[in-house]
Amino acid sequence: MTSDINEIGKKALGLSSRDRALLIRQLLESLEEGEEEDKAEELWIEETKLRYDLYKQGKTSERPANQVLKNAKSKLK
Repeated sequence: MTSDINEIGKKALGLSSRDRALLIRQLLESLEEGEEEDKAEELWIEETKLRYDLYKQGKTSERPANQVLKNAKSKLK
């Protein structure tokens, strides 16, 4: 694998500075995509814990899923 990386690196160095900059941006964005997904999952976990805590404290009420979906659909129209 190291030889592949070296070969890719040599080819990349042969690119114009503009193309190298574009390549760098693409590579960095590809790394950040996984981080965003991980962060989104963490945020959803925090949100569900918060909602559950509020429910257990009696600060929210429960509603049937079909009612929630019907309400959401009507707001999208």
